Order: sequence, then C-alpha cells, then structure tokens
Amino acid sequence: MVRYLARDAGISQFLDIGTGIPTSPNVHEIAQDADPQARVVYVDNDPIVLAHARALLTSGPVGKTAYVDADVRNVGRILSSADLRQTLDMNRPVGLLLLAVMHFIADEDDPWDLASRLLAELPAGSYLALSHLTGDFDPAAWEGVAAVYRRSGVTMQVRPLAAVERFFTGLDLLDPGVVSLPRWRPDPNGLGQPAQPADAAVSVYGGLGRKP
Repeated sequence: MVRYLARDAGISQFLDIGTGIPTSPNVHEIAQDADPQARVVYVDNDPIVLAHARALLTSGPVGKTAYVDADVRNVGRILSSADLRQTLDMNRPVGLLLLAVMHFIADEDDPWDLASRLLAELPAGSYLALSHLTGDFDPAAWEGVAAVYRRSGVTMQVRPLAAVERFFTGLDLLDPGVVSLPRWRPDPNGLGQPAQPADAAVSVYGGLGRKP
C-alpha cells in the first residue's frame, strides 16, 4: 500500500501510527525508494520502540523522518506534536497508516471515532491504509488468542468484516476493497509470498481508502 501511494498516487507524506519495533524495509525506505523526498512521521507509545526508532528510523538525505511518542487514543497529542508539524505539511495530502494497531483498541474506546478524528484533520486527497485482525476465518482459534492477550492484561479484539469496513465510511475505497490482506493487489513480480496463504492462516483484513 505504501509503495502504491508513493509511486502511483503521488503521496509524499505518511503518518504511521502504531509503528512497532522497526524492521526493514520500513515505511520510509519503501516510500523514499519511490520518492526520495518522502517524509514519514512514526508514532508509538512503547519505550522499546522509541529506543529502536531513534537508531533505525533515519531518513534518506533529501527526505525526512520524525518520531512521536504517543498513544493512538490521544489524537490531540499526535496532531499537535511539534515534530509532526515540522515534518508534514498538513495542507497537503497525507497517507495515514493504521496497520495492525486498531485491534488493540477496545470497543469502549471507539476505534472508529479515533480513525475518523485523525482523518478529519487531513486534507482531501489523503488516504487511510488499515489492516486489522479478524476471527471470520477461524473463530475458535482467534477467540483463544484474544483470551491469551486478555490474561496478559492486553486488549486484543478481533473484528468481523463489516466492523473493519466501518473504518472506511465516507472514503472512496480502492479496489479490491477490504479483503484478506494477501489478496490486496498481490505482487505481480512474485516478490512476496511464494504462494498465497489461506485466509485462515493470515486472518487479517486490509484496505485502502481515499478522502474525497
């Protein structure tokens, strides 16, 4: 999705919330491969991620990266961050990345409202890229996984397709819609998985929507 946004959709700014411990390629590496001037703001609230981010999330010479220490539930803190404002031009379209993060937000914290509030501050032409765990393909197994997280004191809530599609309300959803993640425009060059895994083996929905 990042490659499509940077290469084909003309998006040169990304807000990646729920970054996680950096791996390679990171968002800025993929974006700057397509557009060396791409700018990325990473957001997470894990001190371990913070330590790694400062060492590993470093931009190419003509682009820029920044890191904001904040929780996705604190929309105001994210959007008012000086690091964000100094890195992204909020008058130009932004690619908002909520990848594998909203299933850690309970219903009572209204993850759909959080996504809507973030999008409300972004101009027309911005995009939402989102992925989310689901129990649709193997309900018993994923209820067991969620129970393990709960016993560890961590909220983890898998959601059905209709609930994941709600995140894209009011957006123009790009083809092929919200689908099992490996089915979202699989790499035509065969650089990804050697064979497409079964939906139950992945149990993640993903989609990309444009703010009109």
